[in-house]
Amino acid sequence: MNRVEMPKIKMPDMAAMTREIERAIYEKDKPHTAEGYYERLVKMINEFDASLDSEHEVGVRLVNFGQTIQFHVVDLGFYNPGLIIFHGELDNGDKIQLTQHITQISFLLIAAKRTNPEKPKRRIGFNE
Repeated sequence: MNRVEMPKIKMPDMAAMTREIERAIYEKDKPHTAEGYYERLVKMINEFDASLDSEHEVGVRLVNFGQTIQFHVVDLGFYNPGLIIFHGELDNGDKIQLTQHITQISFLLIAAKRTNPEKPKRRIGFNE
């Protein structure tokens, strides 16, 4: 009796395909995630900081509900898909953290007198 050999079919790696599809979707949508906003904010803040003299650092002024809050920016963070976290200090040294949704971010960058002029300026978004 003649035996018929069946061709061997190599099945695709479905897990690898799924990872590649997820990566492609993420890269396409990244500008609209908190991470995409974070990267643009870090760039804007550091460019503003580069324009300041050595006696000033980046400050943020927020106006909300009729109150004005001003603080020194220490660092930024994010949680995807939509939260940006500002870490900072008030003029008296109190630490603050502001969490905002990417659709609500509105602030004014200001030149704030440095609270620790003896320490080197540090770039926002980079742990040095």
